[in-house]
Amino acid sequence: MRVVHSIEELPAGLAFALTIGMFDGVHRGHQRAIGTLVLFARRAKVEAVVLTFDPHPAQVLRGAAPPLLCAPAEKLARLAQLGVDATVVQPFDIAFADQSPDEFLARIRAQRRLLALVMTGESAFGRDRTGALERIRELAGEMKFRAVEVARLTSDGGTVSSTRLRGQLAEGRLADVRRLLGRRYAVTGRVVPGDRRGRTLGYPTANLAFDAPVALPPDGVYAVHVSWGGENPLSPSRTADGVASLGVRPTFGGGERLLEAHLFDVDEELYGEDLRVEFVRRFRGEKKFASAGALIRQMDRDAARARALLGHRRGTWGAAKPSAC
Repeated sequence: MRVVHSIEELPAGLAFALTIGMFDGVHRGHQRAIGTLVLFARRAKVEAVVLTFDPHPAQVLRGAAPPLLCAPAEKLARLAQLGVDATVVQPFDIAFADQSPDEFLARIRAQRRLLALVMTGESAFGRDRTGALERIRELAGEMKFRAVEVARLTSDGGTVSSTRLRGQLAEGRLADVRRLLGRRYAVTGRVVPGDRRGRTLGYPTANLAFDAPVALPPDGVYAVHVSWGGENPLSPSRTADGVASLGVRPTFGGGERLLEAHLFDVDEELYGEDLRVEFVRRFRGEKKFASAGALIRQMDRDAARARALLGHRRGTWGAAKPSAC
């Protein structure tokens, strides 16, 4: 899949079908829309193109964006996996937001042939979201392309949406999140130095920092799958099982909310690596222990439970140990 960073980078003469959106999470609702796009493009023998934005439009228009459900690199990898031929990561600013639907379509069609625009009934773009489906159908007749409507996907009586996913995740409903995503929930962060307390407890951890706010489940201890390395986050060169703690570490006086992952049987420095942490199951909430010894005994139980749940056998993943953060 080609990735370009503005509409103008799309080649002249391109014949294509298009869909527009943030596609944060690339959840099952997104997958339905993109599947419709790809199917139309294949039948018409044109390219399937996705237009997404950076930064999130809400950051520009309202001063704050919702926390991410999917790392940008993983989003692109998942779009490619679905058969998208090209993705435009369009810079979003006030000038872009102020375009009318007509102006936007003229811009993306300049020296190109747009055959179809795939939308849901809730989709809209352009100044004040005036480019809703009804208006796009009118423009499609004038500009000689098809407006293709995709029915919204529902599950358990509600629409599958990024907003709904964030709410379920915040409530710790990992099984529901998995159903809407079509996979387990994961975050990607970079390993950074910490206070190195984990090593003194016998559980060195990789502390993760995020480039942008990410959606996280409730504080607590989780069994996790971790992966890293390679150019494609969906085809990592390294994997490991582990146990992760999310919270403020109340036993040691509290502090900044952190995600820390202890990787089983891993013995290598991971500072600077991007780790993808997939949440498998929440074992318990965060708790303040009376002593470091009591915390270590609980950590032993958590690790044993995670190994049993994940079917892990010591040494399965080879020699590698996380940075003692």
